[in-house]
Amino acid sequence: MSLRDALRIPASEITDEAVYRQRRDLLRAMAFAPALALAGCADAEPPPPPRTALTPEQVRSGFRTDEALTRYEDVTTYNNFYEFGTGKADPSTARKTLRTSPWSVVVGGECERPGKLALEDLVKGLSPEERVYRLRCVEGWSMVIPWLGVPLGAVLKKFAPTSKARYVAFTTLADPVQMPGIRYRSIEWPYKEGLRIDEAMHPLTLLATGLYGKPLPQQNGAPLRLVVPWKYGFKSIKSIVAITFVEKMPETAWHELQPSEYGFFSNVNPAVDHPRWSQKTERRIAGTTNRVFAERIPTRLFNGYGPQVASMYAGLDLKKWY
Repeated sequence: MSLRDALRIPASEITDEAVYRQRRDLLRAMAFAPALALAGCADAEPPPPPRTALTPEQVRSGFRTDEALTRYEDVTTYNNFYEFGTGKADPSTARKTLRTSPWSVVVGGECERPGKLALEDLVKGLSPEERVYRLRCVEGWSMVIPWLGVPLGAVLKKFAPTSKARYVAFTTLADPVQMPGIRYRSIEWPYKEGLRIDEAMHPLTLLATGLYGKPLPQQNGAPLRLVVPWKYGFKSIKSIVAITFVEKMPETAWHELQPSEYGFFSNVNPAVDHPRWSQKTERRIAGTTNRVFAERIPTRLFNGYGPQVASMYAGLDLKKWY
């Protein structure tokens, strides 16, 4: 199977954008992989909460939304991807210098079967799935995007994480030739992110390879990015080249740059403001051609995915561990 075949739905099965907007029930019922239980956390970290089992119906209810989709044009031209510039339009207007094929990902750390795999082998045996998720940026804007990808948990299980694998760390490519933004120290390159193991194994967590039935464009994190819909968008790391199972909470790019403003968990929470702006509402970029005057709507705890994910944070002070 070629990389192109592995990362896209056959043309005959791709839903036109106009059709997306006319129908709401986009996804078929799917079975889900149960999440691994968290064995514990490192010293000075919150204790692991008891897990509450979710039914297949509860999980599937998070795979779709009836909300208006953001236009493909906006999804692909209004981006944060500092490796290609710090302006919203910079990533989409940058020269297409990223070489997405061949692409490989190194998986290692606390697992029994580490290795370096070509992307097509990383997702081998997994059928691409469509998920329509809300995306909430910490800056206060949001989108509704039909993603194409595979469950992260199903990929991670291939490497048999050990009981010491309490967290999963991710790393973005950092090549100043392919990514001109790397030449400027806006953050400490490479970009790094992380999840707790139960978050990484959660059925909603997606390794995205496309959107709107098409392969991911360079500006959206080609060829492989993370999508964690209940967290702020900066947690959904782009252009992944390394996945590492670790025992202690890994450092992340924005927390490293400004720890007082960006926590590790970074769950969407309207009750916890960013130090420089409110998080109570968001500017929805969907069903409109004018981003500046897009509708402001109330922000929901966990971005509206509380029924699926709230049990993972039982007992935590969400104002502290957001």
